[in-house]
Amino acid sequence: MDTFYLIIGLIVLVLGGEFLIRGAIPLAVRMKVSMVVVGLTVVSFATSAPELIVSIYSALTGHSDIALGNVIGSNIANITLVLGVTALIFPLGFQKRLYRFDLPVMLFASALFGVFLYLDTGLNFFEGFCFVLILCFLTIYLIRYSQNNDNVSFDKNTQHNSLVKMLLYIVFGGGCLYLGSNWLVDGAAGIARSFGVSERIISVSIISFGTSVPEFAASIIAALKKEKDLSIGNLIGSNIFNVFAVLGITSMIQPIQVIDKGLINNDLWWMFGAVLLLYPLMFFFHKRHVGRIEGSILFIFYMTYIYLLF
Repeated sequence: MDTFYLIIGLIVLVLGGEFLIRGAIPLAVRMKVSMVVVGLTVVSFATSAPELIVSIYSALTGHSDIALGNVIGSNIANITLVLGVTALIFPLGFQKRLYRFDLPVMLFASALFGVFLYLDTGLNFFEGFCFVLILCFLTIYLIRYSQNNDNVSFDKNTQHNSLVKMLLYIVFGGGCLYLGSNWLVDGAAGIARSFGVSERIISVSIISFGTSVPEFAASIIAALKKEKDLSIGNLIGSNIFNVFAVLGITSMIQPIQVIDKGLINNDLWWMFGAVLLLYPLMFFFHKRHVGRIEGSILFIFYMTYIYLLF
């Protein structure tokens, strides 16, 4: 029964993320926001919604390692597995601002998360408030920067979508995310107890993979539509949102404490390694291009992490 809940939870989460994206992107386009910023804000928030709901539910039900491991594992998967596989299929180009602004912000978010986690082996209300405050300033800056500097691309079909239809997609997606997160966490916790596997292992592998599926789908679809800035921006933005929004909001609602120290001593360092790995890959092989060589390296990084995890 636990396995059934886990699988159904994953399916419903993916469904919820898909409907949330269908509603959120047209709304952003109506607001005349560029695709780069849509990827870094709207799509990132929509695809990070599964992580947010799962982490909040986990923290409130006493599964704090799942709340933290879900974000850490998802950030590792986004940068190595999702970006790696996407680049293997569709070599991706990117703008200079990616490594001048977006990557440094992601590195800052990861570093601040690490500092807070080491200070008191968890996250409290004040630290969560700092995350949310930084996210608010960052979002305002990105929207203003987009309106002043970026060219805005529009999809004519998107522009004709009704506001009611968009809102219905968002509401239905949110409901699916709520139900899916409950089933996913309950099923994962049950499996961990049955097989004697820690909740940390389950969260940084199976759960984080499941909550990263919306990012995977969004990046592949964006690459197919030749919106390669959106494809990479979605992943970078999702990692930033996972820290500032998911952990920030979760710890403001319910302070999180680390139970399994492996989250700090092992998984957190793999997350830093994944972020830092992007810098040399962007410069050593192809200037402003993430191709199949880089994608292979990222994919091998993720598989090595999973192999050593078990």
